[in-house]
Amino acid sequence: MLRPALIVSVAVVMFALQWPNLANAQAPAAGARWTLARTPDGQPDLQGIWTNATVTPLERPRALAGKAFLTDAEAAALEKQIAQQRVASDKFGPLESGSYNQFWYDSGTKVLSTRQTSLVVDPPDGRVPVRPSAEARRDDNAAHNDDSYEFMSRWDRCITRGVPGSMFPAGYNNAYQIVQVPGYVVIAHEMIHDARIIPIGLDASLPRRPVRRSLGGGGSLGEGGFWMGDSRGRWEGDTLVVETTNFNNKGWISTSAASGRIKGIPHTDQLKVVERLTRVAKDTIQYSVTIEDPEIYTRPWTVSFPLSEDPEYRIYEYACHEGNYALENILRGARAADAAAAARKKP
Repeated sequence: MLRPALIVSVAVVMFALQWPNLANAQAPAAGARWTLARTPDGQPDLQGIWTNATVTPLERPRALAGKAFLTDAEAAALEKQIAQQRVASDKFGPLESGSYNQFWYDSGTKVLSTRQTSLVVDPPDGRVPVRPSAEARRDDNAAHNDDSYEFMSRWDRCITRGVPGSMFPAGYNNAYQIVQVPGYVVIAHEMIHDARIIPIGLDASLPRRPVRRSLGGGGSLGEGGFWMGDSRGRWEGDTLVVETTNFNNKGWISTSAASGRIKGIPHTDQLKVVERLTRVAKDTIQYSVTIEDPEIYTRPWTVSFPLSEDPEYRIYEYACHEGNYALENILRGARAADAAAAARKKP
């Protein structure tokens, strides 16, 4: 028998497949001045396939301290420099060790259209206010990466990129499909095939109940949470506001190397994420997210960037088979290396 929650999720997704056709009928005629389209129930229409690939870094480089925006000439020079670096460092051939060559990446070639020097817009210096203790936890995980799967990236393990990490640009698969049905907004992430079903309105006002992980027979591991938290949405004017809490304490705020030093920074079950999505043009949604986790950061911080519509983009299945097989091989190789090192130490 299907559980009630699963029945609701299936119904929402099935309705969502038909709903966009109804909303698209309200789109203005070609050549007409753009006005914000609305769904049949009167909400701002955010539907479509959106991308956020960019060479703009998450944090502002220290060399650009005090500079919030690039000039057009500086942006062009940076894009040219990055293109040249990619060509110079590219690897070809199936026998090369390391990561993929550039053919397989889709990390963008342009800085953000806003010309901002970092995705982080607050604090004003464009740097994430990470506590040293959180950086130490990140470094300890990295040092023990081969010891156990528990120290590895949640992305490597094919679990999730989390919230808001799944919205941060990465090396590839930077696409999102948004669909709307009465009472829900669905964000389907290309990377790791996460689908967030966000209740809107009255459902958003219901109290959040702690999750308890049962041991069976009446036992319990205590209060828990979700890998991607518990998201509730509301409309503030034409802006969709999504507040997410009730996380478990096992995730990372970012799993992508594109996030620089923030990759691997853990989050706690006190993480609070507030996202805002506003359609500001026919082909643009302005996205921002404010992150608060007092044990990890000295203050809340905010990321902001535009999402660009790309109706020609095709989202394919992200099966994540590498994590299913490679993780076991990594651990097996590490144990072989441990055994070889121990053998060398014997008299």
